[in-house]
Amino acid sequence: MPSLNEIEFIQSLQQGNQQAFAELVDLYKNKIFNTAIGILQNEHDSEEIAQEVFIEVFRSIKNFKNDATLSTWIYRITINKSLDFIRKGKRNKRFGIVVNLFKEETNEPIVHPKNFFHPGIALEQKEKSAILFAALEQLNERQKTCFVLKYVEGLSQQEISKVMQCAEGAVESILSRAKENLRKILGDYFDKNY
Repeated sequence: MPSLNEIEFIQSLQQGNQQAFAELVDLYKNKIFNTAIGILQNEHDSEEIAQEVFIEVFRSIKNFKNDATLSTWIYRITINKSLDFIRKGKRNKRFGIVVNLFKEETNEPIVHPKNFFHPGIALEQKEKSAILFAALEQLNERQKTCFVLKYVEGLSQQEISKVMQCAEGAVESILSRAKENLRKILGDYFDKNY
């Protein structure tokens, strides 16, 4: 449930207060962009999704019921818009379907993903993150979303359960399957680096 300050902030938004909306954009622009880019792996598409999220928030804030926190609601909109974008095929495939990213004998990468680097990842981690994000492309939507929210955005399992509208136990199970599938895709590389 939103705090008293958040309820007042939401009321300002619902009344069309432009200063409140500017503050909302400032507070959430990086979270929305980082979540979208974690799923879409394309900067331009993520910027487009971020704009769509803010438009949706602006249009729908009057219907916000305070049954979740504002951040949960905004994450949910971001995830839905990002996944819809993928489903509609609006973006180019950044990586082909790869059964295994590594040579079995040497455990060396056999695919060098295109230069997708999440802007929030430290420079020394760029190569590792590129390999991880290529593998994430092979997970189903729920596993990918859950993994991005947990390990890229740093949300707790409780927060993820609210965003994904499922039980905390389900989040734990989805994360476990995501890690298991990443381990299958990445082999020993996953255990050594994650």
